Amino acid sequence: MATRIHQTIRSERAVPGGRRLEVEFRTTGESIPAILLLPETSPSGGVLLLHGYSSRREHMAEGVGESLQRHGLASLSIDLPLHGTRHDPLQAQAARNPLAIFGLWRQAQREVKLALHYLAARPEVDRGCLGVAGYSLGSFLAVMLAADEPSVRAVVLAAGGDLPAETPLALAARAVADPMRAVRRLDGRPLLMIHGRNDRTMKPEQARRLFEAAREPKEIRWWNAGHRLPPDAIDYAADWLVRQLGRPKEQRAAG
Repeated sequence: MATRIHQTIRSERAVPGGRRLEVEFRTTGESIPAILLLPETSPSGGVLLLHGYSSRREHMAEGVGESLQRHGLASLSIDLPLHGTRHDPLQAQAARNPLAIFGLWRQAQREVKLALHYLAARPEVDRGCLGVAGYSLGSFLAVMLAADEPSVRAVVLAAGGDLPAETPLALAARAVADPMRAVRRLDGRPLLMIHGRNDRTMKPEQARRLFEAAREPKEIRWWNAGHRLPPDAIDYAADWLVRQLGRPKEQRAAG
């Protein structure tokens, strides 16, 4: 039986290249706030955008999301638990113990899966042309989501990689979220990794380990940057997603 997703549209306005909607959606329980960017032409491919630690949905929507919209692709950017409008200092303080962290990770995994299903259910989106892009923390969620959801046709990991060198905490974390196992399950779906050569948060060797574990087709691009990637790296990722997702609908129509 299909799950019913309830949505609330908080605002809608025209923007260059299409429309911007502030929405919330849920099945039961807590609503997930999001920004939905829709291009002028529909149906279009759609990309779920997942931000990094201490960030928020606007950072993804106003970067790669707007670039995708200009190229004719829809995007959905969500606030992850305890981020953006969902930030709660008391809850964040309580969530510092390992059990609470793992609980939040499971919650985030459920929510990004729901977000993908919500994006696919929008009438303006071609559910056969879905992608996911994650930055830093969001990259872990992105590769895990793609591993579980065959509908994801293309994956971008920005400032992402494998877990740090094995420590007791890393071993425990790998039991809950193992990016190496996940990336092997992409089964030939295109992967792009973009990374800073001087990243001290997600170190280059972590990115290389994950990239080497992935199957073809795959691509890794390096920038002279740290953990914060420059605008041209974001534009490159957007162009790559357009190449992966922007053509199938046209090809099917021609056939």
